[in-house]
Amino acid sequence: MFVRVYAGEDGQSHFEDSELPDKDLDPVALKPGAEIFFRHFVDGEFHDWHNESRRQYAFILSGEVQFQVGDGSVRNLGPGGVFLGEDLTGQGHTSRMVKGPCVVAFIPLPE
Repeated sequence: MFVRVYAGEDGQSHFEDSELPDKDLDPVALKPGAEIFFRHFVDGEFHDWHNESRRQYAFILSGEVQFQVGDGSVRNLGPGGVFLGEDLTGQGHTSRMVKGPCVVAFIPLPE
């Protein structure tokens, strides 16, 4: 599953769900100096309401992460799940590691 989280005009973060394509797509050009970094999270780790510091993809490699937005909606993503964080303003979202340990690969997007 591919989940986008974005800041709406109401000041709340919202989910937009879609399925990953079932065929190869053309590559996306990254800017020079693009980076990928990995973070390890322990089971049960919780990050209270926060915004993304920049637009970025998060690829769940192991474990399971639960995301929540202001209206109470929740999405769980496990291995193979993709999260596009675009809620740079507003209330933001929470994240909880519900099956850990979790390893997540982050790829910041160009401005």
